[in-house]
Amino acid sequence: QVQLVESGGALVQAGGSLRLSCAASGRTFRPYAMAWFRQPPGLNREFVATITWNGEYTYYADSVKGRFTISNDNSKNTVYLQMNSLKPEDTAVYYCAAAQGPSPRFREADFGSWGQGTQVTVSA
Repeated sequence: QVQLVESGGALVQAGGSLRLSCAASGRTFRPYAMAWFRQPPGLNREFVATITWNGEYTYYADSVKGRFTISNDNSKNTVYLQMNSLKPEDTAVYYCAAAQGPSPRFREADFGSWGQGTQVTVSA
């Protein structure tokens, strides 16, 4: 089983930036797809971005396209989410998730490994 640990969440003002990290350990695997999801207060968890293990494919939710960038560093078994131009509606607990296989994944049900989440709060 692979373990995922997110970090980098914080309180930030609107318009600011944050970089989230997700470090994988344990029985890591390749190829893989990894993704970021988020759960705003009182709402369901939603897809944010995904990346394939070789970095060749990335895909974003419309709400973050152009502001967020997902990337990975296989030498560190880490996936990142660079978040720029943050808005109050980006406030959420952010989770990373991992799935085996080379194909990009988008649905929660496709991911077998999840981190514990990191809180991002954007003040107006």
